Amino acid sequence: MTNKILKTRNVRLYYGEKEALHGINLSYEPTGINALIGPSGSGKSTYLRTLNRMHDLTDYVTVNGTFTFKGQDIYAPNMDVVELRKEIGMVFQQPNPFPFSIYDNVAFGIRISGEKDKAILDERVETSLKQAAIWDEVKDSLHKSALSLSGGQQQRVSIARALATQPQVLLLDEPTAALDPVSSHKVEDTLMSLRDQYAMIIVTHSMSQASRISDQTAFFMDGHLVEVNATKKIFMNPDKQETQDYISGRFG
Repeated sequence: MTNKILKTRNVRLYYGEKEALHGINLSYEPTGINALIGPSGSGKSTYLRTLNRMHDLTDYVTVNGTFTFKGQDIYAPNMDVVELRKEIGMVFQQPNPFPFSIYDNVAFGIRISGEKDKAILDERVETSLKQAAIWDEVKDSLHKSALSLSGGQQQRVSIARALATQPQVLLLDEPTAALDPVSSHKVEDTLMSLRDQYAMIIVTHSMSQASRISDQTAFFMDGHLVEVNATKKIFMNPDKQETQDYISGRFG
């Protein structure tokens, strides 16, 4: 158990008085893809956002529990949240490039860290775009607006931007939900090519996506973690009837 990069114990989250997450226990290996599945409103994205303190931005949310990243308490008062979010990057459902060039999008987080050396910026931008499997498509138009790209390309630039700060964990909140099947497939291929380098935690509504790309799957329902196991086991032979019902479509 000691080699887990990220551990969460007894995670409870409240919107005002209402408890939305009920004691979630999950931990993650330093590499691999972890899928969070479950019906809408089951707490998947709510839980995902606790992992890099995205809920700090909302007044009426209270988060309790133990969150340990590389042995450090994520919610410690002295935790530098900007640094934390560089190490635990996030990619959202809607591609969200900034309204400037492809190059400046990817370089954004590196520059915030204070890096000014153009050679270093160039190298990191190129490496990140290659990791996100979009370098060949944009290398001749790095100074064009990122907003001129297709949705699928924008999402891969958003992944490159998250990778540019050299994170160790990547959070992905339904990263292909807004994309067409061809673009979704490219993003999935990108994530699978990165699985040996990062711990990735992906919220998905797509059963087929979870079964195709993830190593571990956690099933959420009504703010509870029902079951977590190797993806093959969850899809072929789950321990809980609720999991079986959800996966086989007998749910609802």
